[in-house]
Amino acid sequence: MAFELPPLPYGYDALEPVISRETMTVHHDKHHAAYTAKINEGVAADPELQDKTIEEILAVVSTQPPLVRNNGGGFWNHDFFWRIMAPKGASAPSGGLAAAIEAYGGLDKLKEDFNTKGAGQFGSGWAWVIKDASGSLKVTSTPNQDNPLMDDVADRGVPILGNDVWEHAYYLTYQNDRPGYLKAWWDVVNWDEAGRRYDAD
Repeated sequence: MAFELPPLPYGYDALEPVISRETMTVHHDKHHAAYTAKINEGVAADPELQDKTIEEILAVVSTQPPLVRNNGGGFWNHDFFWRIMAPKGASAPSGGLAAAIEAYGGLDKLKEDFNTKGAGQFGSGWAWVIKDASGSLKVTSTPNQDNPLMDDVADRGVPILGNDVWEHAYYLTYQNDRPGYLKAWWDVVNWDEAGRRYDAD
């Protein structure tokens, strides 16, 4: 199968002032488009991958070349990233996710730990909130375009939230202030989508 670049679920300027139109345009139309083209190149070179979903590919990514790993991760991560944000977000988590956050130690602690992970990620990568096998939340980070669905990452689980801390995600607005970007990002978190993902798996 050929993977297609998914459209943004909102306008390019919908997340301003947290994420600018210019950043969103370059991030989606250039970076995500490039990952999409390159994962298709990797899949085309391996007949065994051609009927697999992106999640099935990530589940065996340790057996794949860097072309598939890096671009498969980039393709999935960015589709997730767009969907886990919304122009105004939901005001707060609810339902099962809210209960899991309370069990974690509360929303303020979750935000603090997530921001610390994201700010401390050396070089490019992602910060994540995942649900582990027991249903508990855990804050993790991965380098490059790795994610918690990959079979060889240190902390596997169901991604609930994820933030891109590659410089192209924030540099036009925040320059080198990654902590400022991470703090502002919570204003556009789509808690409804996060809750749906928590309940789905």
